[in-house]
Amino acid sequence: MASLLINALKKIHISTPQIRSSFFSSSAPREVWIENMDTVEEKKLGLFELHPLVYAATPRIDIIQRNVTWQRKFRWVSWAHTKTRAEVRGGGKKPWPQKGLGRARHGSIRSPLFRGGGVAHGPRAGKTHFFMLPFHLRIHGLTSTLSAKLAQDDLHVVKDLELPSDEPEYLIDLIESRNWGPSVLIVDDTDYAPRNLTVASDSLPHVNIMPVYGLNVYSMLKHDTLILTQSAAEKIEGRILHLLHSDTKKQQAEFKLDQV
Repeated sequence: MASLLINALKKIHISTPQIRSSFFSSSAPREVWIENMDTVEEKKLGLFELHPLVYAATPRIDIIQRNVTWQRKFRWVSWAHTKTRAEVRGGGKKPWPQKGLGRARHGSIRSPLFRGGGVAHGPRAGKTHFFMLPFHLRIHGLTSTLSAKLAQDDLHVVKDLELPSDEPEYLIDLIESRNWGPSVLIVDDTDYAPRNLTVASDSLPHVNIMPVYGLNVYSMLKHDTLILTQSAAEKIEGRILHLLHSDTKKQQAEFKLDQV
């Protein structure tokens, strides 16, 4: 009986790595169409492969939520302020004698026990809510959000951002005909966007342009559609793959803080 159990355990032990290796090897590159922006009518210019570790990862809603919380809090400074008993006007005289009246002893009418007195443990102005999210959670937040956008058909790759006109109506017609939006985030690999695009989107509050190094989870979730240029998609893929397969302790050292 014991020998049968040992043989069964050996078989289980041998077969487990084979299952894991076949699972990970089945992940193939994702293919998307490269679209144009120089005409309102959509044109397919070719296929573009996206790496599965970046654009086809399993979306972790909990990691996405932690990224959103971090981005909303790390720059937030609370200016709510209350006065302590030392800062409230008045209350310098003892309200009644310590003994003899049968009343509870008090030294000031500005005590937190009195109406109009100071506040104990209240908010103080200039309180920061800054904290640093661990580096690996920031990386996986990007991969989870990019993968979710691609799975929902809300991520599109375009060849470039050249428009034939700087009229906002052209960009509105383009977005409506492609079923993008209503809010659109356009990401390019450089700081300098084409003039026609910047002029056309200047009066459209729901269309925003961002360089590739500023891409973040909160901005991607805030907009319904994410538009990447081909060069931006390649740069995002290369940067994230480099960080996923490298030791980033040295880069994280300057952000390591003593957090309470």
